[in-house]
Amino acid sequence: MSSEAVLSIRPCRLEDIDAVLELWRQAEATPTVTDNAEDLRRAIADSPALVLVAEVQCQIVGSIIDTFDGWRGNIYRLVVHPNRRRQGIARALVTEAEKTLTQQGAKRITALVEKDHPRAMAFWEAVGYRVDERIVRRVRNI
Repeated sequence: MSSEAVLSIRPCRLEDIDAVLELWRQAEATPTVTDNAEDLRRAIADSPALVLVAEVQCQIVGSIIDTFDGWRGNIYRLVVHPNRRRQGIARALVTEAEKTLTQQGAKRITALVEKDHPRAMAFWEAVGYRVDERIVRRVRNI
């Protein structure tokens, strides 16, 4: 980032939905059944999840979703625009998510990471998250 390009992180607003969905598309995040305006609106407005966005010069360049279920913190959808990678944005988003989860009482945080994305796997390892070989995530779309 240039010296005048200031990074800010803030809660996602309803008017950001289209920009966040476009960010996910441009970053080639693997689409899921919840990657749509209605489900993102629900996460922003009607759930315990906190959707955060990173902005540089009034443009959304990153996102992360965190939620605390009373047992552990969970992180989803860490995404940074391809033109803004390797500038500390992902690390800043994770730090902010960890802060909010810790304030809610989380003592353990898990992150869902696409194992077929080596860059993502390396990032999470670099920020201290280890693969837990004892656990397999199972999903069912309904």
